Amino acid sequence: MLGSLFGSVCSIDITFDAEQNRKTAALGKDKKGERAYIFTDGEDVMGTAVVSMRPGKKMDHQGIKVELIGQVDMLHDKSQSYDFFSICKDLEPPGSLYESKQYKWKFGAVDKQNETYSGINVRLRYFVRLVVLRSYAVNITKEVDMIVQNVYPPPELNNNIKMEVGIEDCLHIEFEYDKSKYHMKDVIIGKVYFLLVRIKIKHMELNIIRRESTGTGAAGQQTDNETLTKSHTMDGAPVKDQCIPVRLYLTGFDLTPTYKNVQNKFSVRYFLNLVLVDEEDRRYFKQQEVFLWRKKIG
Repeated sequence: MLGSLFGSVCSIDITFDAEQNRKTAALGKDKKGERAYIFTDGEDVMGTAVVSMRPGKKMDHQGIKVELIGQVDMLHDKSQSYDFFSICKDLEPPGSLYESKQYKWKFGAVDKQNETYSGINVRLRYFVRLVVLRSYAVNITKEVDMIVQNVYPPPELNNNIKMEVGIEDCLHIEFEYDKSKYHMKDVIIGKVYFLLVRIKIKHMELNIIRRESTGTGAAGQQTDNETLTKSHTMDGAPVKDQCIPVRLYLTGFDLTPTYKNVQNKFSVRYFLNLVLVDEEDRRYFKQQEVFLWRKKIG
């Protein structure tokens, strides 16, 4: 990893001290490119900072520090970025550096309740920043990201979902899902009962929709819906009193936990969207919100 350069006087770098078996995850929404170590709420975060001086050079500074920061970024309006969490440790008091130095740093039992998130309009990130403060020049900085993922036990209450929907004298169905809260590697199991069918149904699909909401107030709020999957659960016309089973495996989809009003900046909710398509390609649908959570596997 290359350090941040300040002319030819010095370079700086900062890394995490992570055990060999610590897992990593992709930083970007596309799940490609740079990866970062995964940490959980309450874990220590520690590492090494290096300031490398060019031989024979001197650098005056106003102190060297390391910061651990939690930040919400509005991706299309950088002025709305917000640091909701910040801890700072001084590594070196003001003075002059004549030779390279290495520093060990540690933030103990860090509160990290909000998970890392990378969405359409908003990003929540945690990172460590090394800063060399300069009085008459630009500060020298280097940032390295980490990822926070938190696991939870199964919820004590997890009721099934049962609803009716219909069009008068044309269509009447009941649908049922086994739970209202699912972990991110779970299986959605359900049934759809056709009590009245007087339209020519071509197929039925079950969609997972992610709804990201940012901002506050009617004027400032922005909502984006993203369809993560379209799963055909039935092809062909159903008949009266037919029951169609539903089974949808969540493994492999780009899911996150449900986020409820994180730092008063954004929310992420998930919906199951049951869609019927007739022979004229008209679509009849019913949405039902479900709660997603991260379960410890193994």
